[in-house]
Amino acid sequence: MSQYQNNGVQVQSEDYDAIHGLNVYIAKVYGWMFLGLALTALTAFLFSTNEQLVIGFVKNPFLLYGSIIGEFVLVIAISRAIMRLSFPAAASLFGLYAILNGLTLSVILLVYTGSSVASTFFITAFMFGTMSIYGRVTQVDLTKFRGMLMMGLIGVIGLSLLNIFLRSSALEWIVTLVGLFVFLGLTAYDMQKLKTYYASTQGDMVMQNKLGLLGALSLYLDFINLFLMVLRLFGRRR
Repeated sequence: MSQYQNNGVQVQSEDYDAIHGLNVYIAKVYGWMFLGLALTALTAFLFSTNEQLVIGFVKNPFLLYGSIIGEFVLVIAISRAIMRLSFPAAASLFGLYAILNGLTLSVILLVYTGSSVASTFFITAFMFGTMSIYGRVTQVDLTKFRGMLMMGLIGVIGLSLLNIFLRSSALEWIVTLVGLFVFLGLTAYDMQKLKTYYASTQGDMVMQNKLGLLGALSLYLDFINLFLMVLRLFGRRR
């Protein structure tokens, strides 16, 4: 039986193939995530070049809240119907969600300075990358933290909605700090979850692609929310 060296450790050929297959799968998932981020960034940039168009979009409740509701609907549709949808249909919904998100995030480029947005992106990328690596290499089962992370996420969403009416700067700081740690934890958790997705497919490429797209959506949401939290903490307004 063939043997290989993997990071200085001798492994059997079956183990090597499994590790290689998982690495290829994870790389593909991150490729889809980065494609979604690129669509969002491009849409936000192009839309923000027309300031009057963005202002009109924000001031029109039907368009603004319709887009936000549409984003929620698309996330739920992809998450719950992923196995019933064809992969091209699921990928199209993911792309549509990324574009809609770009429309709603375009206002950021008008509120914050360009240098601030750029520096926040690189800070977010570093934090996201660090937690992704941790989720990939750690031997700790992160599923035991899932309940705590979900409770934190629900708390962040609930308090954010409440603060729309309270407009408390202190509460906003608390929500932002808690949200930062929640999404850092979710990044590591969602990265580790890709291993479970890959193992559960048992070589079924169709299922691999669908679950991979679902994983890409989770990581995309982690990155976007991390970016928003960091921007709230360190971003410089115009």
